[in-house]
Amino acid sequence: MEQISYLDWNNSAQILEKAYETGLFVLIIGPKGTGKTSLVRDFAKKKGINLESINFSLRTRESHLIGTKTLNDGTVSFDEGLLIKSMREGDMLYLDEINSAEADVLLRLDEALDDRRQIALKESTGEVVKAKENWFVVATINPLTHSGTKELPPQLLSRFPVRIRLEYPPENIELEIVKKHVSGHEAEIIQAIKLANTLRQAAAVEELFYSPSLRETIAFGKLLEKGMSAKEAANFVFGNVYTQWGNIEYQKVSDIITSMFGS
Repeated sequence: MEQISYLDWNNSAQILEKAYETGLFVLIIGPKGTGKTSLVRDFAKKKGINLESINFSLRTRESHLIGTKTLNDGTVSFDEGLLIKSMREGDMLYLDEINSAEADVLLRLDEALDDRRQIALKESTGEVVKAKENWFVVATINPLTHSGTKELPPQLLSRFPVRIRLEYPPENIELEIVKKHVSGHEAEIIQAIKLANTLRQAAAVEELFYSPSLRETIAFGKLLEKGMSAKEAANFVFGNVYTQWGNIEYQKVSDIITSMFGS
């Protein structure tokens, strides 16, 4: 499958480039499905640098970052985690949804991210690992309205002095993004983008529980390509998810879809 490059509509790649050149770590803030991961992957690919990624959740442990002891044929060895590997290699390290991590994990990360860029391997030999000169770290956070997210401690926030804010793009840009994945059906896709923005605005003021992402407008277009009607595709992609919050929520969205795509 062809690689679809990130459509950089607000100069985020240029900001990443400047941060990389000056050795400043970057924090990308924005709701899910605004292209945070695509931006980072595309940047690493264009720069030709190796990218290591850690996706944080409540289940992420220190060992995922640092490493674990293993026993092979009676010999104890230490398998280094992605944080240590990336420091040794001078890779780009992507910390996805860092504000979903537990406090003890963040504390360990903070040790590596301070100005000395080093960490003591207390789990192994006690060796102090110092990051290679070109080590570069980019983290993303979802807004606090997302479940499972917590406020980042101020000292950790300060480790990422360059902050990029990614919102949903304007409608004409979103159309360009969808057209990279789907051919034809422009009029219906424009309607779907209007629908998505209506739902996003309602979610922003907490009238609805869920805000659809760019993934959903792309999925809508792909279903049209397979011959599904626009109304059906809108129900499957945008409407049915609201059933999770009960019939009243679902009915609200169903009425919006009918008003936009007919009954």
